Amino acid sequence: MHVSRRVVLACSTSLFFVACSKGEQAAKDTTPPAAAAAPAPAPPPAATMADFAGKWDVVATPTSGKDTSVTKYVLTVADTNWTLTFPSGVKVPMHATLSGDSVMFKTGEFASQRRKGVKVWTEGSSRIQGGKMVGMTTAHYKGAGADSVLTLKIEGNKAP
Repeated sequence: MHVSRRVVLACSTSLFFVACSKGEQAAKDTTPPAAAAAPAPAPPPAATMADFAGKWDVVATPTSGKDTSVTKYVLTVADTNWTLTFPSGVKVPMHATLSGDSVMFKTGEFASQRRKGVKVWTEGSSRIQGGKMVGMTTAHYKGAGADSVLTLKIEGNKAP
């Protein structure tokens, strides 16, 4: 039994050395190298005020709540001079700044066209998509309690 252990140990050791020794040249890898990953698409170009210039017929639609009536206005853009003109004749200047592919805007306080006798100011952002101006705006109503904020989706078409 003692001899058989030695024989098994000797054979195992020999087999280990043969298996671990360098043999012939390793088989050559014939698979073609993987193709380089496609580069990420370029980000959309930064917007310019010229992209928004002109008159836009805009429709603002509430995103939630019982009141789903739309608010319509004409947005006139001349560089950094932006003006909302409502059908009632109320004109509201807006402050606009560019941020990437979008424009951020904010109005001062004015008479709400949705809630009679209430003052409101708005802020939001929009971008040009498929030839339309699209975005979101939030109306902040003065002294309206729990209903002091209304979020609206805006969509504008270039006026003829």
